[in-house]
Amino acid sequence: MKKIFTLFLLTISFALSAQITGRVVNDSGEPLEGVDVYWANTTQGVATDKQGAFSIGENSTTDSLVFSYVMYHSDTVRVDTNYLTIVLVSDAVLDEVEVARRKASVQRDRFSALDIQTMSEGELIRAACCNLSESFETSASVDVAYSDAATGAKQIRMLGLAGTYVQILTENTPSIRGLANNFGLTYIPGPWMQSIQISKGTSSVINGFEATAGQINIEFLKPDNSPKIALNAMINSHLHTEVNAMGGWKVADGVHTGLLAHYENGSMEMDDNKDGFLDMPTGQQANLLHRWSIDKNGFTGRYVIRGLYNKRHSGQTKKYVSDNQIDNPYSIDLNIYRAEGFFKNGYVFDAVDYKSLGTILSASYHRQTGHFGNRQVNTQQINLYLNVLYTQNINDANSVTAGVSVNYDSYLRDLIEPERTISMPADEVTPGIFAEYSFKPSDKLSLLVGLREDWSNKYGFFTTPRINARYAPFEWWHIRASAGLSYRTPNILTDNAFLFPSSRQIVFADSTYYQEKAINTGASMTFYIPIATRQLTLTADYYYTRFIDAVVTDLDQDAHKAIISNLQGLSYSHATQIEAQMEVLRGWTISAAYRFTDVRTTYNGVLRIQPLVPRWKALVSTSYQTPLHKWQFDFTAQFNGGGRLPDPDKNNPLWNANYKWYPQLFAQITRFFRTWSIYVGAENMTNYKQDTPVIAAQEPFGTNFDASMVYAPLSGWKVYAGFRWALE
Repeated sequence: MKKIFTLFLLTISFALSAQITGRVVNDSGEPLEGVDVYWANTTQGVATDKQGAFSIGENSTTDSLVFSYVMYHSDTVRVDTNYLTIVLVSDAVLDEVEVARRKASVQRDRFSALDIQTMSEGELIRAACCNLSESFETSASVDVAYSDAATGAKQIRMLGLAGTYVQILTENTPSIRGLANNFGLTYIPGPWMQSIQISKGTSSVINGFEATAGQINIEFLKPDNSPKIALNAMINSHLHTEVNAMGGWKVADGVHTGLLAHYENGSMEMDDNKDGFLDMPTGQQANLLHRWSIDKNGFTGRYVIRGLYNKRHSGQTKKYVSDNQIDNPYSIDLNIYRAEGFFKNGYVFDAVDYKSLGTILSASYHRQTGHFGNRQVNTQQINLYLNVLYTQNINDANSVTAGVSVNYDSYLRDLIEPERTISMPADEVTPGIFAEYSFKPSDKLSLLVGLREDWSNKYGFFTTPRINARYAPFEWWHIRASAGLSYRTPNILTDNAFLFPSSRQIVFADSTYYQEKAINTGASMTFYIPIATRQLTLTADYYYTRFIDAVVTDLDQDAHKAIISNLQGLSYSHATQIEAQMEVLRGWTISAAYRFTDVRTTYNGVLRIQPLVPRWKALVSTSYQTPLHKWQFDFTAQFNGGGRLPDPDKNNPLWNANYKWYPQLFAQITRFFRTWSIYVGAENMTNYKQDTPVIAAQEPFGTNFDASMVYAPLSGWKVYAGFRWALE
């Protein structure tokens, strides 16, 4: 039993190959972030993190590592140990130093077989970034939109598919899923995030069998490289205020602890379109996270606990109710309680051949109660997750990771309507085994092959094969391809919560719903094109997703009904994107992208364009930093394509109601000082908003009321201001 308990405490969050690790500091002992570390005369390289740490796989052709950093003397070191401490000396001691080159705040992993983009802290501060849902304003790969016009719930889209098909992780641990999908994007404050990794298409089997469209992983601030105290506060023109406090402290050698706190409050009622309904909910949120980090003698431990309370109110405004003397106003009131934590421990017991064993354990409790007009909701989810894995390098080119996992979900889901009560309790346990093989014979080729076998007490056995490959025929041309299956347990009520603020009758056409199953294939090419002394990064990708089994919601058959049924026919998504990024002049970066999506589903025997999904998106984003990093100017223009609305009349099932494209502009100016900065910005500067987001708003208890037909912003121009301060 003691041995089993010991194994249970040994964890690692992801697989690594044979590594040379170390730390890079300046001559004052301060860590240097963003130092280029690469093997001499090769393209195999990495960059140091915020604490100056790096980890790079061994190279059979050379034993010399190069360390290069702007304003510092480069250094070349012959490697004869597995851990290095490198001290770089400044080129000169000057009162003012002019930065010669600006590090890209969005970087694509050059050496991974997976198609991964990393948004660093530098990218996240380019906007107010109040929470995760507002972190993708400068991203062409991820869309964020309101799911309805009443609750303020937001959903993301990737490859044209809803956010329920995107696996969202926090530090490689499953996080926003199940009941948290409705408002979960607002539960992760922007100032808490250190980086975001976006992976399109099929991903590693280590993290499970989900991730149909892709994967988003959020890395929180780490206690071993955080300021002792940091503050961030913001207020916007809607009088919505947010305050964040962060800190990290050293307890002992190799032991650090940290605290992240967040509070927001919005009590001002906004009704720009004068329809009598709040454009945004009022309410408050309190969010607290405490963590520990241990790194000693090959042992790694990461422990996080977190609690959250969120109160939301929406519906008809007090002024409208008073002016019209309404006795029974339509209101939406929700109370959400969430507690979660994860425990990750790992131990490397052979640093030469790299052998490691570990586990990840996470648990969460989520409860949401309240009402949408005369509909009441009472929901609860308990989740337990365990992942135990073993990693070993066979040789310099081959490594394997294998393990077992188990996921447990317990749901209480009640929707109480005047005429009926819909109750969907469920318990699902899914144990599984997996193995993943990595093949890297040279810098030109990377191959990742994975296989899972899982069993569900609801669906039985199912198999998840996946493959990702990268080939670089030249240093400036990288090709990637991927293919794999994914599965998902449909959450019928939660997936369709956007229908709650409407009078549509929810019709369950089937007594039993399938486990959703899809195949995703994709390919991308990235070109690193030198232009003078700079580099243009050009990427083109295409992904195709085909659903074999799915649960679909038909809004076309009847304007007063939402018919939920198993898929009978085709359902697929084509997504094509081209993106360019370059520092055109010193301190001035520009990125531009265009994406086209074609998402179609069979409704009532007819293959149709899926409603409320934009057909295309174009984006231009630019950022300029002055010398000495005193000022920063950011500007982003989005051009959101049109799409189809559900049919308003059941007698015309093939009639298409389309909405047109619309632009949005975002801008921010930041002034940096030694330990603090101030910023002011504006969102939706075109003042574009949907004319009638709430249908029949004057009769919310009538048969035509519908707040679910949202395709554009709900409110117009918004200005914000804030400050950031850190005690280093």
